[in-house]
Amino acid sequence: MKRQAGTDRKRIGVIMGGSSSERDVSLRSGAAVADALAARGHDVVRFMLGETFGPELLTTLSRARIDTAFLALHGRLGEDGCIQGLLEIAQIPYTGSSVLASALAMDKLKAKELFRLHNVPTPPYYMIEAKDLADLESVHGAFGFPVMVKPRGEGSSLGVSKANDVHELSRAVALAFEFDDVVIVERFVVGTEVDVAILDGRVLGAIEIAPKKGFYDYEAKYTPGMTDYFMPARLPPARLIGVQNLALRAARALGTTGAVRVDLLVTAGENEYVLEVNTLPGMTQTSLLPKIASAAGYDFGALCEAILDGARTHQPSRRKIAARVTELRPNRTPLLRVATG
Repeated sequence: MKRQAGTDRKRIGVIMGGSSSERDVSLRSGAAVADALAARGHDVVRFMLGETFGPELLTTLSRARIDTAFLALHGRLGEDGCIQGLLEIAQIPYTGSSVLASALAMDKLKAKELFRLHNVPTPPYYMIEAKDLADLESVHGAFGFPVMVKPRGEGSSLGVSKANDVHELSRAVALAFEFDDVVIVERFVVGTEVDVAILDGRVLGAIEIAPKKGFYDYEAKYTPGMTDYFMPARLPPARLIGVQNLALRAARALGTTGAVRVDLLVTAGENEYVLEVNTLPGMTQTSLLPKIASAAGYDFGALCEAILDGARTHQPSRRKIAARVTELRPNRTPLLRVATG
């Protein structure tokens, strides 16, 4: 049952902004979420993180006395487990995935390794570090062209480009290194991008993406009118079910929870490949999660409420652990003692 505005009122901290290259998108997502939750009767506190922030954030969050943190952050320090770890320490429930799942999903290299371990198909790839640049052609070897070149830990297609030969590869790698110290070179797969939205382990639907200039880059993602969307994706029913099931397998392989968006490529040859799993999908007017959720019967406010319902900490409470330790070690000396002076 969908919660009505004004019931079960909570004090919600919407955390947005931050220092990543996706700061502007985060601010837009956060503003939209904050407005929607306030309209539904919640007491909303907006935390607009500056481009630099540190330990003082923990003090600020504690003083605000929020019941739950709604994470509208994207990119480094927000989507990669860092803020999640801070909230675990503060024992403040938060939306999205755990520290570990967030970190794994943000790291394209580790995510791909886990996909392969769990038999989740993903395009072939290799990694490049700075030491490889002197002999890039040899490192690339017989991998072939075209390829997609990506920073290891960025989102929103920032630093991503296509290369058709060694000269383009060199330029693409140099661009990606502006965003990360490790670069992923991935075989280019001809196919249609289909994104699947998952909420608390349940598939909401799949949307087909058709960028008008051929590449779903940052501009195509966040500029209205630059991309056509087809909801549901234009796939035969049986294949659509298969794509959605593959998305679920990818999300589970990384241990994600809450609202998740899985990006896939669907080829004419009946193959599907998982590109990445997003643990904090965008919540702007052009974002895909709200589009898919709308087709599944959630208006934007109801979607925010549903995401909020899944907020939690991912560690057992300290009291529970302490009680169990006392039970197991009665009348024992502490495991750690700190002497001063």
